[in-house]
Amino acid sequence: MSDAGRPRLWSLDIARTVLLVAMASFHLTVDLEMAGLIGPTSMTPPWQLYARLIAGSFLFAAGFSLWLAHGRGIRARSAAIRIAQIAAGALAVSVATRLAVPGAWVFFGILHLIAVGSLLSLACLRLPFWLTALAGAAVLAAPRFVILPLLDTPWGMWTGLGWVIPRSVDFVPLFPWWGMMLLGLAKAQAVTRFGRMPVGRPAASVPRWQRWLAWPGQHGLAVYLIHQPVLFGLVQAWAALR
Repeated sequence: MSDAGRPRLWSLDIARTVLLVAMASFHLTVDLEMAGLIGPTSMTPPWQLYARLIAGSFLFAAGFSLWLAHGRGIRARSAAIRIAQIAAGALAVSVATRLAVPGAWVFFGILHLIAVGSLLSLACLRLPFWLTALAGAAVLAAPRFVILPLLDTPWGMWTGLGWVIPRSVDFVPLFPWWGMMLLGLAKAQAVTRFGRMPVGRPAASVPRWQRWLAWPGQHGLAVYLIHQPVLFGLVQAWAALR
């Protein structure tokens, strides 16, 4: 079946588009700060809460989408390709930030978390929804109760279970953030279990304006990788011309 004829949950694609716009607005704020065009904003409590809500929503959607893709059975080739694509994107972010901001480069950001979390979450697909939700809650709570100083090394900080919070422009450790993916997976499992999962529709049955709104959400990885260099370049050009 072609992509055009494959049923999709268009509401989920549009929700991803909204999240991408929200993410871009936060990154634009950071870029404007770096260019000296606005005062300190992104590290204030309201904007930090905004950033966490965006990240948590992205991860919840990733967990929900994992069930849509593999809830009827793991498609190993599809899963391997998708996780490899995300991992490649994460590596690109690490290399780019290592060159641009070596003192605060992204060694484990949101793409790294989605790649690792997706792989780990495949093992939870056959769990009952309530057990997946409990696992998600446990992961979210773990950093409050489990602190292992031996993980305060470059090879252990990504877990989020050490004392030290490393300096990074995007640090999204496995604990607690994988918990949001598990909660998204549990939500999808529960919706399916109780027969409430919306039926996907092929593109031909969807109004064109909805397809346009959904398009960025359907290509979220590419949009994520491209938007920040574009925004940064535009802001720097604006600053130079002032």
